[in-house]
Amino acid sequence: MAQEQTTWEYAPSPEGTGHIKLNKKYNLFIDGKWVAPSSKKYFETINPATEEVLAEIAYANEKDVDLAVKAARKAYTNVWSKMPASERAKYIYRIARLMQERAREFAVIESLDAGKTIRESRDIDVPLACNHFFYYAGWADKLEYAFPNRKVEALGVAGQIIPWNFPLLMAAWKIAPALATGNTVVLKPSETTSLTALKLAEIIEEAGLPHGVVNIVTGYGDTGAAIVNHADVNKIAFTGSTAVGKIIQKAIAGTHKKATLELGGKSANIIFEDAPIDQAVEGIINGIFFNQGHVCCAGSRLFVQEGIAEKVIRKLKQRMESLYVGNPMDKNTDIGAINSKKQLETINKYIHIGLKEGAEMYQPACDLPSKGYYCAPTLFLNVAQSSIIAQEEIFGPVLTIQTFRTVDEVIQKANNSPYGLAAGVWTDKGSRIFNLTTKLKAGVVWANTYNKFDPTSPFGGYKESGFGREGGVHGLSGYVKLS
Repeated sequence: MAQEQTTWEYAPSPEGTGHIKLNKKYNLFIDGKWVAPSSKKYFETINPATEEVLAEIAYANEKDVDLAVKAARKAYTNVWSKMPASERAKYIYRIARLMQERAREFAVIESLDAGKTIRESRDIDVPLACNHFFYYAGWADKLEYAFPNRKVEALGVAGQIIPWNFPLLMAAWKIAPALATGNTVVLKPSETTSLTALKLAEIIEEAGLPHGVVNIVTGYGDTGAAIVNHADVNKIAFTGSTAVGKIIQKAIAGTHKKATLELGGKSANIIFEDAPIDQAVEGIINGIFFNQGHVCCAGSRLFVQEGIAEKVIRKLKQRMESLYVGNPMDKNTDIGAINSKKQLETINKYIHIGLKEGAEMYQPACDLPSKGYYCAPTLFLNVAQSSIIAQEEIFGPVLTIQTFRTVDEVIQKANNSPYGLAAGVWTDKGSRIFNLTTKLKAGVVWANTYNKFDPTSPFGGYKESGFGREGGVHGLSGYVKLS
């Protein structure tokens, strides 16, 4: 007799917020001091799960950015570039330790501000951010080993602009290698997720980092443009959309500025007939749904070999039925809130496009909270290769599925994209994995796993996914002059 499947209802398990400290208003962090914006303008940062205001954030203009760049230049010339590398390493290490001590606070604030689940913030974002500072602290006095037989010099002032999907981790990806190579920093976080960058400024202050070595200015696109266009900035490091990346490239063309751009993606996840199917299904869920699809390398295009397509789709639908969408602060939640109302509107626009194009949509039966910005995990079947939803980055929990017969066919389909950030391959054959890693035009190819990151491993893309690498030894090269 067949047993009836039971779906268990979990009792709420919300993470507490009593241990965190949030100011009602945050100023700019310039030259080691908290400075009011010259415009006297502030904007609100919203909790996307509840639509409640968390804090007011300073809106920096060109004058504020100029102050920050001047502070960074002064710190570079007078202090940071003259300091022994082993001493710089101590400061970077101290930042990592202080972040570790306040890891729980960072995780909670990240989930409140970004909408991501507390499990993701607690288990992935914050530990990885700490580890990047630890890792690059170790490189600070060993640059001659990273670049043997070369003269290594810092660039000077690095202007850094980060997105809203991994606010603290992106700050660590940018700041840690810049400091390790002897540069000073002016960083601008996303306007929707500024809080953990500002909390990081508190850590930097507590660590006793010399004034002006790291400056954090908050604001919108015009604030970022002021950093990009400032004549005394030597390096631009940007993570964000391809459209903005192209604007930055045009803005710095013909200048002395060095750049690394980590841009959009439409990454392929490929499952062969000999793959461990249950493991692959879990990897697909992890690659696109557990992070609300808010990852530039999200495996948003699934390619399944024809012989197992029916089985994979059935198991995928079953797994989607068990996903819990709701309060990001609840430890049981699998899919949290979409970062902003604007992003939710973009995701819904693409879902309507998919339906209009004739794709078959599947969403599990799940009750979405009445308040906040939420989207049910969404699957599109019978998707054409030329379909808009298979070609354009959606940045939400939306997965398209296509089938294939041969290795050559799937390589052609996977590479038929303007992007080239990441890919996943699921197969039992090592030879097939190595064959695909040489043929897939992607900066990162995961084998029998997905979305695994490590500070020792470089990350970055090809084509419209940008250029340059972050993480690993490769992450140092974007911040040095070699001769």
